[in-house]
Amino acid sequence: MANLASVLSTIDANIDASKGRLVELLRIPSVSTDPAYTKECERAAGWLVAALEGLGYFAESRATPGHPIVVGHAKAKRPDAPHVLFYGHYDVQPADPLELWETSPFDPHVRRGKDGEEIVARGASDDKGQLMTFVEACRAYEANGGLPCNVTFLFEGEEETGSPSLPGFLAKHRQELSEPSLALVCDTSMWNAKTPAITVMLRGLAHEEVVLTAASHDLHSGMFGGPIVNPIHVLSKIIGNLHDAEGRVTLPGFYEGVPEIPADVAAQWRGLDFDETAFLSALGLTTVAGERGRGALEQIWARPTCEVNGVYGGYMGKGTKTVLPAKAGAKFSFRLVGTQDPEKVLESLRAFVRARLPADVKAEFSSHGASGALSLPFSSPELSRARAALAEEWGVDAALVGCGGSIPIVGAFKETLGMDALMIGFALDDDRIHSPNEKYSLTSFHKGARSWARVLAALAG
Repeated sequence: MANLASVLSTIDANIDASKGRLVELLRIPSVSTDPAYTKECERAAGWLVAALEGLGYFAESRATPGHPIVVGHAKAKRPDAPHVLFYGHYDVQPADPLELWETSPFDPHVRRGKDGEEIVARGASDDKGQLMTFVEACRAYEANGGLPCNVTFLFEGEEETGSPSLPGFLAKHRQELSEPSLALVCDTSMWNAKTPAITVMLRGLAHEEVVLTAASHDLHSGMFGGPIVNPIHVLSKIIGNLHDAEGRVTLPGFYEGVPEIPADVAAQWRGLDFDETAFLSALGLTTVAGERGRGALEQIWARPTCEVNGVYGGYMGKGTKTVLPAKAGAKFSFRLVGTQDPEKVLESLRAFVRARLPADVKAEFSSHGASGALSLPFSSPELSRARAALAEEWGVDAALVGCGGSIPIVGAFKETLGMDALMIGFALDDDRIHSPNEKYSLTSFHKGARSWARVLAALAG
């Protein structure tokens, strides 16, 4: 196996060439949502195939119903080396509005930012710069005797459009892609410019729409108001009963499978430089809502929610209309954690609503998708090794963070390939992804490559 110190020295010595390769990839306008850029997506996939082949790896651009997916395989020298899958995406968001860019979005340029030099281009942070940190770490290993781990590369071209081709692709190539025991996902962020982070929790998501119907049609509120049940009143009471005075969700069984965060992790979160007051102030607010006694970070990362995302019924136009509506509806979403069962949560909501319906009111339910939460066990040896490797590079412990949203690819890896994911990225919160003047810190790029080199060595033991 290559000597780690030599690998890191090679990354340092060749950083300018590495930046040059990143610039080449950034120049390709691989916008996945616009059919006008189909050939450019194919060109980006071909560029990555050539990059992997140039390192001596097997690589192919494989057709899908949408844009190609690049698959590559690299063998370690050790016969007993662990096998990992590295995921990234080469597609990017549209650059519009073009007039807000300092320079052409596909003509990368370097400028001085508050955290040092940064490269500005569409896709610089999301996800080409991130993807290339891993490729450049592999390049340095190949210059020093070879990789410490077997690596399967998976680069898709439709992440920015919801990865429509990916589930079928994973199912079709399950045997080939399930050989690795762990996925490495780079499409995440650092805690701040000097503190790396490993995302260990992703909340699940469930959607339900509820429509209540009473009278056969809308009625004049003066002629019928009083003796006729108003479905908006019924719905309002139901919504009001969904949380208790402590901010907890009142659905029976809702907290089944919700774990408490380990004490050491909770202490680490309290020690992060998260300014709750500033977080709220930026939104024009002053007070943490939700579950009493739970801080904002804990609620976003590790607690489940029941939210009402929309309510409708009656007259919604300008002015007034004295109508007693026949129908009222609401759209609900649930963010889930731990082992909460999405279907059980939705069924609990339906039972909760039905139990509160007065005579003459009927309920209809429409589900709009559900997926469970995902987490990497805090006791995972791979997590411990990766965290130690990042601490060696950055000089501080990596923050173990949660993500309030979902990353569909991680769920697909778990569901289809039976594989946990180690989510390590080097983006910063102010990288302006999806916006004009997207940028990527060149420190993140350089130290990201060094970090991956250390992580691969740590995973190999």
